[in-house]
Amino acid sequence: QVQLRESGPALVESSQTLSLTCIVSGDTTSDSYWRWSWIRQPPGKGLEWIGYIIYSGHTYYTPSLSSRTSISWDTPERQFTLRLRSVTPEDTAVYYCARVAADQYGVASRRDGYWGQGTQVTVSS
Repeated sequence: QVQLRESGPALVESSQTLSLTCIVSGDTTSDSYWRWSWIRQPPGKGLEWIGYIIYSGHTYYTPSLSSRTSISWDTPERQFTLRLRSVTPEDTAVYYCARVAADQYGVASRRDGYWGQGTQVTVSS
């Protein structure tokens, strides 16, 4: 079992940097097969995959967001962090962190792998 919990601000001003942390507990194997991921769901829309990090530190970001995104591990604290720069109201969404298998990345539903409960982030104009 793996437990994940998102932590961060509920409200961010436009042009600022959104920083969210995913706190991980339970079975946190270092196997590079797992994609420690960030996903978001804007109001009335489907899931949008933001990117992932694997245990070695390798990252992947969705091209449309890559210029503004970074994901990093804090191994001693067993957490990984999303930073999204220059946010706009279009970045308003529920943000999730998740651990999914390599072949589930980009296609998984919330029933696949392990997901946090999500955290609402609103970007003010």
